[in-house]
Amino acid sequence: MAKDFLAGVQDSYDVIVIGSGLAGLTGANILAKQGYSVLLLEHHYQLGGMATWFKRRGGHIFDISLHGFPNGMVKSCRKYWTQEIADKIVQLKGVRFENPQFSLETTFNRADFTNLLIDKFQVPAETVQSFFDTARGMNFYDDQGMTTRELFEKFFPGRDDVVRLLMEPITYANGSTLEDPAITYGIVFSNFMSKGVFTFQGGTDALVLQMKEELIRNGVDLRIRSLVEKIEVDAQRNVTGVVVNGKRIGCKAVLSNSNLKSTILNLVGAENFDREYVEEAEAVRMNNSSCQVYIALKPGESFDYCGDLLFHSEHRGFDIEAMLSKEISSRTFSFYYPETRPGSDRWLVVSSTNARYEDWANLSDEEYERDKKHLCETTIDCLAKYVPDIREKLDWVEASTPRTFQYYTRHLAGASFGTKFEGLKVSQELPQQISGLHHAGSVGIIMSGWLGAMNYGVIVSNEVDKYLTSAAATL
Repeated sequence: MAKDFLAGVQDSYDVIVIGSGLAGLTGANILAKQGYSVLLLEHHYQLGGMATWFKRRGGHIFDISLHGFPNGMVKSCRKYWTQEIADKIVQLKGVRFENPQFSLETTFNRADFTNLLIDKFQVPAETVQSFFDTARGMNFYDDQGMTTRELFEKFFPGRDDVVRLLMEPITYANGSTLEDPAITYGIVFSNFMSKGVFTFQGGTDALVLQMKEELIRNGVDLRIRSLVEKIEVDAQRNVTGVVVNGKRIGCKAVLSNSNLKSTILNLVGAENFDREYVEEAEAVRMNNSSCQVYIALKPGESFDYCGDLLFHSEHRGFDIEAMLSKEISSRTFSFYYPETRPGSDRWLVVSSTNARYEDWANLSDEEYERDKKHLCETTIDCLAKYVPDIREKLDWVEASTPRTFQYYTRHLAGASFGTKFEGLKVSQELPQQISGLHHAGSVGIIMSGWLGAMNYGVIVSNEVDKYLTSAAATL
């Protein structure tokens, strides 16, 4: 008999959280600590959403991609999770760029970038200072009309080499393009420029395990392999419950960490919203997806230090179309040394490339397997420029594609970074349409990546608390 993953579940809860990405996990943890009964439902067999991992024979453990985030993650983890988690956040020391225009290594913070721009790129010091100050001063309430392209043209006209240095890492981090609002670039870039790029020492599996333990300590009812099929709404547009694995469970509020458009159009249904809101939701653009190649060396094999993160490209200038093309000319390599996962003796590399879902979606099974093999082969060829004897040391190689991300996360079009900027407004206005229904996740580029998603979970959990407190006061 198939296992019942909802065995022992209550008939109703104060809050049901749909999805266990970092926004969902953080929101659930905060609400449970505030004394609410919380049920968290995850359709996958592991928690974490895009912050996850997988294991392969031979003892290899892969994070699905490099999870780099700003230093602000330390404060957020300490405040909303535990000091133990915050203490495991460490800085990446070496970020490399190798392309036809320049070769350099940086600690990826403001001081180092300032020196690079002045000394290597010969940009006047006052221009550099003014650019950083402008980016640092940006916030969500600023004019959203200026594009990132216009921002760069203002400070660095005609300098595609400078644009590449400043833009390429952020595009890999959250899918930004030059046509997106400048504030979506400035806010994220300035966060990284504070103190550099950080990651979780011990791997994503260790992080999520610690988060799971904290959730359980705080009383969250965690359920995996539990696919929500419907969010129930009454005639007055109030949330009343969900249907999961064919079972109805009541609740006072829902915090959806599912894809924004799926939440509105599929789980609730367009008929429950104002027509204008539905049109706005339908117009929200999904961000791009990505491909990864996972590479593990044989036990006992190693390679010379290559940096922690390497941006490789054969293309001249920053070109989003080239970065998304299936004919790959740009890759990031994340190098995992034994000290990345203390206690391990394994050396791993994960290559990431931004990608379009439509380039992979309609391939036949034969074409799909052929193209994944080609992706692996060309990636290893590229890696051999930095690890010359890589092929003799290989123990495991496999690839993921936008189809992989769609299958495991159920994100529309396998979006790795949620939605474009207009999604943030639609997400924030959801409770005005359906009382008790809230959304948190990777939306609007600003609220993407580990830090953005987690902090959005914090913001929305506070809104859920206000709603429940207000609702209780009127009973």
